[in-house]
Amino acid sequence: MKRFFKTILLILLVLLILIQFYPKPQKNNSGLAVNDIHNVHMVPAGLDTIFKTSCYDCHSNNTTYPWYFNFQPVAMWLGNHINDGKKELNFSEFASYSIRKQYKKLEEINKQVKEKEMPLKNYTLIHSRANLDDGQRLLITEWSSNLLDSMKASYPPDSLLRKK
Repeated sequence: MKRFFKTILLILLVLLILIQFYPKPQKNNSGLAVNDIHNVHMVPAGLDTIFKTSCYDCHSNNTTYPWYFNFQPVAMWLGNHINDGKKELNFSEFASYSIRKQYKKLEEINKQVKEKEMPLKNYTLIHSRANLDDGQRLLITEWSSNLLDSMKASYPPDSLLRKK
């Protein structure tokens, strides 16, 4: 039985070493800000800091990578996680969204932050600085609510809401 476990351990070790030769995903660091949210909406400095600390790693074109990104299969997992986050919401591409999509994303930000769905628990477990306190959550939800109200006042309702 002991020999069996040693064999399994050796096989796992070999697999772990071999997977390191699998290419890592391309890093998410374009640096371009042509379509950034700041180009269409006023984001106060304090809120901008919160976004950069708690949201931008997964929801922008500029990710700060941890040291463990250098190891597979973690690099693949992180790459997929970042791509999924950017598909859902990308602050670096926000200005390219239609008004309807911007409105919907602001509603989602408001709801998910209010209900403590964002930032994700598995992210804040490792990145404790990304945890939002109640004051930060309130700042985000008030900002998004005010922006939603402003959009409602500036655009016809049929341009903001999808017909059911």
